[in-house]
Amino acid sequence: MKAIRTILACVCAVVLLGLGTAGSVFADNMAESEEAVVATVNINTADASKLAEVLFNIGESKAESIVKYREEHGPFTRKEQLINIKGIGGSTVKKNEALMTL
Repeated sequence: MKAIRTILACVCAVVLLGLGTAGSVFADNMAESEEAVVATVNINTADASKLAEVLFNIGESKAESIVKYREEHGPFTRKEQLINIKGIGGSTVKKNEALMTL
C-alpha cells in the first residue's frame, strides 16, 4: 500500500512539473509567432490607404473623405476636427485618438 502511494506521488509530481514548463514554452512560442504592432498615423500627411489601414471604423471611403477635407481646409490642428467629416462621429475619434498624430 505504501509503495502504491509513493508511485502515485511521483506520477503526480512529474505531471505537475510537466504542466508547469509547458506553459512557459507555449508563451515563448506565442511571443515569437505573433507580432504586437501598434501603429500610429499622421492625419495631416498620410494617404487614404494608410488611414484606412491603421484607424478603426475608417474604411477607404471615409479615409478618402479625410484626405479631401484636409486638401480643402488645410491641415488638422486638433484630432476632434475629424467630426466635421460626414460619417465620422465623436466615438470614432475617441477610439482612434491614441492612433492618430498631427
